[in-house]
Amino acid sequence: MSVQLWCLSFRQPYAGLILDGVKTVESRWRPLLAPLEHQTLAVHIAQRDWEGEEWRAVLSGPLGMNQAQIQELLELGERFGRGVVAGLVDVDRTWLCPASLQGEELRYMEQSAVLIGLQQKHLTQLSNPRWLKEPLSARGRRDLWTVEIPTELLP
Repeated sequence: MSVQLWCLSFRQPYAGLILDGVKTVESRWRPLLAPLEHQTLAVHIAQRDWEGEEWRAVLSGPLGMNQAQIQELLELGERFGRGVVAGLVDVDRTWLCPASLQGEELRYMEQSAVLIGLQQKHLTQLSNPRWLKEPLSARGRRDLWTVEIPTELLP
């Protein structure tokens, strides 16, 4: 038996940060995840890394992690390797981050997204992250795609 779920590829370190519960807000230039509100999304770990170091600045700044803690978190996120469906996350509401958002509220959102510069992006709240029991090898795709996950791999 298997279950069919929507899936989205995430570059590292973001895939691991989502599945380890550090990243709880996903940001996109369009409301890609809005139709999946109250559904479960499969998380695919892409082969390539995220281009940029904003995530490191957020982890070491607002989240107060030292280099050893960041390295440990990165290693945890790599436990299943790349090019695999690694886990599941529940999709909650999506909203447009206003251009006027500033101060403490903006810092909180950036901390939740582990990304700087969220104004005018579509933000989606993510919850209940969980790793599969084993990785499922799959080729990533652009945007949303469907994947069949054998029930024995479900957490």
